[in-house]
Amino acid sequence: MSSATSAKRELRRAARTAGESTILEILARTGFAASALLQVLLGALAIQLGFNRFAEADQSGALGEVAKVPGGFVVLWICVVGLLSLALWLLIQALLVFGSTRRKWLARIVNIAKAAAYATLGLTALAFAQGHPTHASESTRHLSAGILSLPAGPLLLGVVGLVTVGVGGYFMAKAVRQTFTEDVVMPSGPARHGMLVLGTLGYLAKGLVVAVAGVLFVIAAIQARADDATGLSGALETFEQFPLGAPLLFLVGAGLIASGAYNAARAWLARL
Repeated sequence: MSSATSAKRELRRAARTAGESTILEILARTGFAASALLQVLLGALAIQLGFNRFAEADQSGALGEVAKVPGGFVVLWICVVGLLSLALWLLIQALLVFGSTRRKWLARIVNIAKAAAYATLGLTALAFAQGHPTHASESTRHLSAGILSLPAGPLLLGVVGLVTVGVGGYFMAKAVRQTFTEDVVMPSGPARHGMLVLGTLGYLAKGLVVAVAGVLFVIAAIQARADDATGLSGALETFEQFPLGAPLLFLVGAGLIASGAYNAARAWLARL
């Protein structure tokens, strides 16, 4: 047996041990609960934006709302621990995917992409918890500008955009096929119907917003303008510019709230 094969097996054994940790499972469930809270707040901010009220409708805006409430400091730190733990759990799941088929590689890529998203959100929450709030849209612009400054930067940023669009499409396909039921222990009776409705609406809204954010990355790459890459905030503001933008934002916001409600249930029912 080669040393590389042995090291690979040891890594997977360690990942499996960590993945079976009760403490990590509890913390990962806390991450789903934190994500639920932020998605509900993001949905509410999107609805406010539709009514022409000033709202920072992105992750920073949602975290800012948490920081305003009594005890928000404690909630922020719980979000930090939960979101980063969930990111770690997803990375471990990516390591534990066996096989080299296209479906297996897709599962790895999806887990890694979601881990990166939760880690980014966790680090943003950490900045708020430490009293140094950041603006997600500005951070996205700075990151895009950094990518554009690299050799073949526009191409790289375009790839980021296409991957983001792909993730959004994956979420929408998950809604249509209702494969999100594989992620949780589905209840029976009316509760099952409720989970199906919340999951379908939530994944559709989330997928649509993420896909539009990806399109903005692609536009930024084509025009070599980092200012066009504005993340979730820019995606929601794009909806506002459509005909019937306010009703559309209301529907998207309601969908994001549904996604938050689904994730709140997932914190308890997730298959971990």
